[in-house]
Amino acid sequence: MLERTVYLATCSLGARSNDLDTALARMLEAMVDRSPWHCFEQQVREARWRFARLIGAHPDQVAVIPNASVGAYQVASTFDWSRRSKLITTDLEFPSVAHVWLAQRSRGVQVEYVPERTCSVSAEDYLRKLDVRTGLVSVPLATYRNGARLPVADVAAAAHQVGARVFVDAYQAVGVVPLDVDALKCDFLVAGAMKYLLGLPGVAFLYARSPSDTDCAPTLTGWFGRVDPMSFDPRHLDFPDEARRFETGTPDVPALYAANAGMALISSLDQQDVHTRIALLTDYAARQLTARGEQLRFPIEPAARGAQVALIDEDASNLAEWLSERDIIVSPRRDVARLSFHYYNNAHDVDAVCAAIQDYRRRR
Repeated sequence: MLERTVYLATCSLGARSNDLDTALARMLEAMVDRSPWHCFEQQVREARWRFARLIGAHPDQVAVIPNASVGAYQVASTFDWSRRSKLITTDLEFPSVAHVWLAQRSRGVQVEYVPERTCSVSAEDYLRKLDVRTGLVSVPLATYRNGARLPVADVAAAAHQVGARVFVDAYQAVGVVPLDVDALKCDFLVAGAMKYLLGLPGVAFLYARSPSDTDCAPTLTGWFGRVDPMSFDPRHLDFPDEARRFETGTPDVPALYAANAGMALISSLDQQDVHTRIALLTDYAARQLTARGEQLRFPIEPAARGAQVALIDEDASNLAEWLSERDIIVSPRRDVARLSFHYYNNAHDVDAVCAAIQDYRRRR
């Protein structure tokens, strides 16, 4: 894939790897087996273990779920909102999570937003909204619009002082940012396999620091969320103490094979080296683009930057389509074209996309 394209859209979908192809071929081979289910179940256990290792958690703290929305709902469903009705989020929250929070208003939840300032959100603005009525604080580790990294640890420490719990969406960070849930001090964290973990849609993960320490049990469940999934008891509902209690029905098996292939690739790398490489590439891209007169929606402070450079364009979809016809793949969102980087990108990719954008402007 990288021989044919300049691939700068990992913030949307990771580049296709040979390892992914091999994993899917193994799945098809397993289906010829008389009993492939033991192979499929092993993929669930392996995915849980691999993700836990990436974020510094124990496998018992990780649930395998279909997507981030389900993860957010599972968390929200376990809160007694009558005691603490306030939920703090931000305008930079990805809608897949933000809409789950808004849906809780029917349960009496008061959703409050921390505004975006200079392409990011400050810890101080979060802290100003915290009080004893706060039940949950939701903080993206890196935003989907421009990759800006938010001050999760600072917000979490303050939230815990008033008795609130903290939910982190790390979908745009895991795989490109060294991540340790103990250092973040979060109570919950969600991320998926299809972006910087180089997998496919259909598999995500929910980390819970203390899985059974909730006000009530999840209201969305299924046979994978039982103490013994193989008991097949339709009259008895039990929940394990570990994070599996948040799991639902049969997971997406092809996506599990792809997720394990992608996470194996990522685990073979030094995450600090990956982060350093990406920081150099995003800085180089930002300097090249601004020198050409382009406007960016991009944090000024290097420490606040993630794996993206967001280029402002009133018709970002048209720009992305024009670039794709020249084998340069970026990801448009509203009025920005997102250029996202991973360990497989290099300075030649930056030069190619900057030259192509300049050509696009000249033709326009």
